[in-house]
Amino acid sequence: MSLNILILCTGNSARSVMAEGLLNHLGQGRVVAYSAGSHPAGKVHPMAIQQLHSIAYDTQSLSSKSWHVFAQPDAPVMDMVITVCDNAANEVCPIWPGVPVQGHWGFSDPAAVQGEGQAAAFADIFAQIRQRVTALLALPLERMSSAELKQALQQIGQQTV
Repeated sequence: MSLNILILCTGNSARSVMAEGLLNHLGQGRVVAYSAGSHPAGKVHPMAIQQLHSIAYDTQSLSSKSWHVFAQPDAPVMDMVITVCDNAANEVCPIWPGVPVQGHWGFSDPAAVQGEGQAAAFADIFAQIRQRVTALLALPLERMSSAELKQALQQIGQQTV
């Protein structure tokens, strides 16, 4: 049985989408990741797509969407919800069906970098997200209690990347 993980950000165009792709790719079926935003940008940033293509991840199904999609009665029940930007972490989230374990992994916004440094910013943030995703997937997630998962998410979120 796979665990459902929702990754939240404000715009759902870069960090959350990259985390979704990395979790699905590296999780190899152990987890099913989704992403959403409190104020979705409406499209995935091209450099986020480029980073996911670098690991041969199929980006066809990716989209920028509202987190309200996952608060609906017919939405998949989440086991974990992880915020990846400080704005989303401080917002009042919808009530998630199933009362998932929640954690925060703050990353700076690579889309906020303008000009020639933007590609390097995306590569750097992608590497940071990958490091935390790898740490999460190294855990025996299927055998951990909610309290253990919450503590693990917090510890991973505090890692220096």
